[in-house]
Amino acid sequence: MTENMLPHTGFVAIVGRPNVGKSTLLNRLIGQKISIVSRKAQTTRHRITGVLTEGSNQFIFVDTPGFQTRHRNALNRGMNRTVTQVLSEVDVILFVIESGRFGAEDRQVLELMPKGARVVLVINKVDLLEDKGELLPFIQKMNDEFPFADIVPVSAQRGNNAPELLRTVGQYLPQGDWMFGEEDITDRSERFLASEFLREKLFRLVGEELPYGMAVEIEKFEVEGNLRRIHAAIIVDKEGHKGIVIGKGGERLKRISTEARVDLEKLFDGKVYLEVWVKVKSGWADDERALKSLGYE
Repeated sequence: MTENMLPHTGFVAIVGRPNVGKSTLLNRLIGQKISIVSRKAQTTRHRITGVLTEGSNQFIFVDTPGFQTRHRNALNRGMNRTVTQVLSEVDVILFVIESGRFGAEDRQVLELMPKGARVVLVINKVDLLEDKGELLPFIQKMNDEFPFADIVPVSAQRGNNAPELLRTVGQYLPQGDWMFGEEDITDRSERFLASEFLREKLFRLVGEELPYGMAVEIEKFEVEGNLRRIHAAIIVDKEGHKGIVIGKGGERLKRISTEARVDLEKLFDGKVYLEVWVKVKSGWADDERALKSLGYE
């Protein structure tokens, strides 16, 4: 059996400043949505492991929160600890930036890379470049910034060059038995994924009225054959936020619940009964005990 036919498996971190498309990239590589996607920064608050088995390679992707430089509450301090811990534990690091843009926040994340780490630069959103001739000079500029193992331009949104990125990362996976089954796509529980999908709808539908003072707590998750009964509480920081989430006549909360249920039925391939309400927990984002109860690391 040749070296290429032997099983290879490894952990691959996806890191970058907030809102560069890390979650979209993870979902694209896995081929299914397991990480929430939003145009807002700071939507990913947990490490989310995505698994892809292709040929003899098993990629174990770790999606991380965007490294926070502006917010310093307990939630964000925990998110930054997650990023730095992940970098010391993986075989390959995908450092994601936007095409044509490399600023101070990107550099702060790049400075976290451990010495000797295999870092692949992923230049995302190349489909948005008006002048494609700008890409090569930008790649040269980034080559001067850091000794990247490889540089791969992609569009996570459209899937451009995603197969090439997988081929590139596959070269760096160490030989070893697979850690997950061939059909597995994540190590996260259905309960956790339900909370994440509901939180995604909050970010998309509440808009600028209530940026980040929200969390989701799954209070009950029951499986009856092909039916899942899910009871979830949306946690807000202030009493005044409750009405914003609920909306006039309850219409906004109804839409949040309905859209989350539709996505969950696709994910679980079965019927979902989803009941959602809103609760106030003042100061939850800066309360270590409250964060732990909500499942934050």
